[in-house]
Amino acid sequence: MSPPAASPHAPHEAAVAHLRGAHDGMDALIGRVGPCRLGGPRSAGLGEQELLVALMEAIVSQQLSPKAADTIFGRVRALVDGPLAPATVLALPEETLRGAGLSGAKTRSVRDLCEHVQRGDLALESLAGMDDDAVIASLTRVRGIGRWTAEMVLMFQLARQDVLPVGDLGIQKGVQKLFGLRKLPPAERMVKLTRPFRPYRSVACWYLWRLNDERRE
Repeated sequence: MSPPAASPHAPHEAAVAHLRGAHDGMDALIGRVGPCRLGGPRSAGLGEQELLVALMEAIVSQQLSPKAADTIFGRVRALVDGPLAPATVLALPEETLRGAGLSGAKTRSVRDLCEHVQRGDLALESLAGMDDDAVIASLTRVRGIGRWTAEMVLMFQLARQDVLPVGDLGIQKGVQKLFGLRKLPPAERMVKLTRPFRPYRSVACWYLWRLNDERRE
């Protein structure tokens, strides 16, 4: 049975109602945190340029603080006149990208992403029409893009509702706290414990991230 259609004014209303009824701890957490601010379902797929920018930002931000990542990506963006596109990025010498603050590995990853798109091996505008596993398989063919990055694209750019990034430390900690576990749970246990949250595990994850923020305050 398909989940009910989301309201454009309250895109996660059905998800929140489902989650509150699925687990007492999640119900209490939602009550404390309030409405979910995760982006809602999109009526149309994103274009190549928007997804290219999102993936480049994801590569740049790996193992960096948000502030440092924003600074470096801003420098990379300033190297190109007009919208970022595979051809314009590939026209930049590697030394120029390194000079903007990219490591050698990230420079190679950005270039590999652009080469995949330019050759037609990665049709970014088609991702919205693929199922989650196909999106992950397509994106992880690119150097420097792993499963976690692909899952973040599913959640934040493609607005998929049922993503569970088991490799995300924040989600692992959130599951541990929500379910009162002594240790961080392995992937298989996370899948089992969060099964009642389906088909809205993306929204559940947004609240699990907030749970970690809450406990640090």
